[in-house]
Amino acid sequence: MQLTEAHRQYWRKNLNITAILLAIWFVVTFVVGYFARDLSFTFFGWPFSWWVGAQGALVIYCLIIAFYASYMGKLDEEHGVAEEK
Repeated sequence: MQLTEAHRQYWRKNLNITAILLAIWFVVTFVVGYFARDLSFTFFGWPFSWWVGAQGALVIYCLIIAFYASYMGKLDEEHGVAEEK
């Protein structure tokens, strides 16, 4: 099956947004967590680094999922491959 230019453009956009969101995930998971231990003040009775790792990362993960779902829904509609409602 030959891919048309519209298919290539769809997959290029899909792969680009996936790569960007995976880079954000990597930074939140590993880079911020690594440097958070240097944040040595308490926040609501817990070390701030714990809050960054346990709470902040989860919020970012949920935002990544919501953004990806929204973006892909719009991209599907733009390219005519959206699911029927």
